[in-house]
Amino acid sequence: MRKLSKFLGATIVLTSLSIAGASAADCIAPADPGGGWDFTCRTIGKMLFDQKLVDGPVQVTNMPGGVGAVAYAKVMSSRADDADLVVATSTVGVTQIAQGKYPADTSVMRWVGMMGTDVGVILVPKDSEFKTLDDLIAVLKKDPGSLAVAGSSGAGGWDHIRLLMLAQAAGLSGEEYKKIRWVQFDGGGPAVTQMMGGQVQAVSTDLGETAGFVESGDVRILAALSDERVPAFPDSPTAKEQGLDVTGYNWRGFYTGGDVSDEGYNAWVDRLHTLYDTDDWKTTAKANGLVPVWRGGTEFEAYVKDQSEQMRKISQEIGVIK
Repeated sequence: MRKLSKFLGATIVLTSLSIAGASAADCIAPADPGGGWDFTCRTIGKMLFDQKLVDGPVQVTNMPGGVGAVAYAKVMSSRADDADLVVATSTVGVTQIAQGKYPADTSVMRWVGMMGTDVGVILVPKDSEFKTLDDLIAVLKKDPGSLAVAGSSGAGGWDHIRLLMLAQAAGLSGEEYKKIRWVQFDGGGPAVTQMMGGQVQAVSTDLGETAGFVESGDVRILAALSDERVPAFPDSPTAKEQGLDVTGYNWRGFYTGGDVSDEGYNAWVDRLHTLYDTDDWKTTAKANGLVPVWRGGTEFEAYVKDQSEQMRKISQEIGVIK
């Protein structure tokens, strides 16, 4: 199995180096190093260069803040027509948009494409008292406020919603599962690090962000929120097989500025689609817990619009927004 750390540690040239006079492409990762958006930028950026699909090494800029809202505002204000720029995003970002936590809705950006979907997981430390999902749920039912659970989104974000969906499926009432203490970190990696330090008891996040911790044996997957077991971690049970019919996928993809020309936009769609079709991407995705899925161009733009509306409705149903 190729390890996540190998790709997170890959060298990305952070200069304006160019080849044959062409400027290098830019990718903004709207979080600290080590998270899923950082992984998306660095891994796909390196592969685009290796496959000669961009003219120079991809420059990666980490821009944490507001679970992607800071980067969104930056692109809107000063890089809306920059055809050399893409920004990593996912279901997490679209959920934040749907809840009105970004400076504008999805219509202000051009949505390029998704490369795959990550699987939500519930993680605990290797020596946790919780051996099964039932163990965790039993404590939540007895005293919801007794546990602190962390993720890479704020209260009401996708990581939090997935936890609440589990609680809801387990029979907890809205008033009960709202008492669960939620702690936000800028990325699944930092959340797991804090859990290993004893600050929280469990983490709800994406497998792609935390696969390295699972591989090293520092944490265990209590439940994968997928229809079937993840091929990269076949010993980890799903929530479904433990009696809770909950899935929580998180696609990974990119947007660019709303004023980027059709030519610039279509060039990014073509680059990413070409990379997606390579065996190298399929192998990399699967090794890091991703299910390869392609949606690009106008199809992806329609998908993002529809998902934003779905997330708004789900958020209303569980009481996150009115």
